[in-house]
Amino acid sequence: MQVELIAITRYLKGGGTPVELLEFAGRVCYRSAPRGDAGDFVMKRVREGHESIIEHASATFYITGISRACSHQLVRHRLASYSQESQRYVDMSDAEFVVPPAVAGDPAAMEIWNEFMEQAREAYRKLRERGVRKEDSRFLLPNATATRIVVTMNFRELRHFFRVRCRQDAQWEIRELAKEMLRQIYAVAPAVFADLYEEFIGAPAQ
Repeated sequence: MQVELIAITRYLKGGGTPVELLEFAGRVCYRSAPRGDAGDFVMKRVREGHESIIEHASATFYITGISRACSHQLVRHRLASYSQESQRYVDMSDAEFVVPPAVAGDPAAMEIWNEFMEQAREAYRKLRERGVRKEDSRFLLPNATATRIVVTMNFRELRHFFRVRCRQDAQWEIRELAKEMLRQIYAVAPAVFADLYEEFIGAPAQ
């Protein structure tokens, strides 16, 4: 799995940071003038539950090497935009598969896994050789098939996503994905995500 934060909202005033934009939106609500640190203002509003202001900023991630099982969970978060690799248009003859730790740690299970996945690849190739379209051949592909996807969420939806998917009872793969996304967005917007970072990752390094 690889996760890369590739874009974030840019404010066209001040220093251009998303947090400055969030402060501006928040101060419109109270008709107050900027004073002090923008991050402190935004952090206080978030802790008060005034999260509507953080919808004005968004982040875009490029994610590769997650399974279709994981991406199916991800796209259930509907207040977001997604562009995913299409198995209808992309030939998957050399598809890669994400191996669960429970399988990877068991040699006997891994042998069963490898045998089945190679059968799936070979069956897909044979259908393609017979002229079966990619959109129909893909019906053979398992949930483990690796995919890539571009995801954009506003900051409020990201907070909801982290609350749900960073929990210990979340499925292991999407939990790993969510925690890595949290690490990366915290680095550029700590005022918005500090509480969740501390809850799910740990106390930030000083």
